[in-house]
Amino acid sequence: MHGGSGQRPAAARREERLPVSGDIQPVGKRLRAAAERFGARWGIPRRYGSYEALAADPDVDVIYIATPHSLHAENIRLCLEAGKHVLCEKPLTLNARQAADCIALARQKGLFLMEAVWMRFFPAIRQVQDWVRGGAIGAVRLLQADFCFHLPFDPANRLYDPALGGGALLDVGIYPLSFATLLLGFPQSVHGEALLAPTGVDLVDALTLVYPGALAQLSSSMGLEKPQEAWLLGEAGTIHVHAPFFHPETVTLTRRGAPPETRTFPCPDNGYGYEIAEVHACLRQGLTDSLRMPLDESRRLLALMDDLRARWGVRYPGEQ
Repeated sequence: MHGGSGQRPAAARREERLPVSGDIQPVGKRLRAAAERFGARWGIPRRYGSYEALAADPDVDVIYIATPHSLHAENIRLCLEAGKHVLCEKPLTLNARQAADCIALARQKGLFLMEAVWMRFFPAIRQVQDWVRGGAIGAVRLLQADFCFHLPFDPANRLYDPALGGGALLDVGIYPLSFATLLLGFPQSVHGEALLAPTGVDLVDALTLVYPGALAQLSSSMGLEKPQEAWLLGEAGTIHVHAPFFHPETVTLTRRGAPPETRTFPCPDNGYGYEIAEVHACLRQGLTDSLRMPLDESRRLLALMDDLRARWGVRYPGEQ
């Protein structure tokens, strides 16, 4: 976990508008040695050997959680109880029940909480939204998105470990799903099948989302390779989000009977700056929920994934 702050004491910063940019002052790891290595690599001055110590730092305003999936709910509660705003990596929690509990706590405390689905904040995705809303391709009839990569089977790897919330759906399948709900909303029904790894987590997922007058075909896998791109097919044209669609820089609009129109949005850094800017913007406006990644949508996405996992027989330790 990483803590972000500005240059002045937290109490003073909270009384004023937060600056556009902030500093990563401390980093927290479960092992002190790991925190020291990470801090030395990235020039982070304060390094803690426990998450509790990081959350207790009075100079920290916002904490970014990037721990294994199974720890997200526990870590979110720790930070919120310490009075910190939270940006948590996807998935927000393991399941919808945990998400509802964390969301309720954030609202009770009046603190900001957001799921870090970084894809949503890229300028290229905003361009796609503008094209769709403006009717550039007419009514969307088919959306396709794939996030597949090959990771050799290793039961010790967190993605294959059910105790750490492993599986393709929660780690990468969330991107095609979030892309679909961002552009088409939530579906009337969802059909999905999965192939499971020897450890019981999902290895390959194929989903069909059914909307009034439209379909979304989504796939995710950590055992197969496929171009990580997305398409929207409408009655009057197509939109292609070039690979990798979850970290998009190039999008192409092709209207029927017209030449393709390609727009490129070069990413100035690793891409995380866009979601960080969203956190800053929300805090400056006094918001505790992002309009681009609303908490209720995070919870509903987890409920959808809960239902899929239940059909596939994928259960994590502690789930009923």
